[in-house]
Amino acid sequence: MDKGYEKERFEKLGIKVSVAIRFRKFCKKMSKSQSMTLLLMLDFFEENGISPNETMGPNMQTLESEIKKRINAVIAIIKDIEKNHDKPTTAMLQSLFMEFEPKEKKVQFVEKLDTNNQL
Repeated sequence: MDKGYEKERFEKLGIKVSVAIRFRKFCKKMSKSQSMTLLLMLDFFEENGISPNETMGPNMQTLESEIKKRINAVIAIIKDIEKNHDKPTTAMLQSLFMEFEPKEKKVQFVEKLDTNNQL
């Protein structure tokens, strides 16, 4: 028995025999009763705003192409940020740190050792 629908009475629908056989096979695949399968199908169409008369092919393809366009746009933005923002900033910071590094000290006076120990 279907949960939540135990007390409801059954209603007969007039459908063709071939359609009924096909629907029953589909219900077995879904492991649901005929009433629950039909209810799930109706909910699916209503929630997604899909008409059974139209095919999903073009809708899914246009959705996929729009997602690809957006991904390509995001990639372009990231590349632009890398070129125009990150690299110049990194170069500036490195040049600042190079200025503050201690340079080698130049020796101005060299002490010569006297080998004869003379004064």
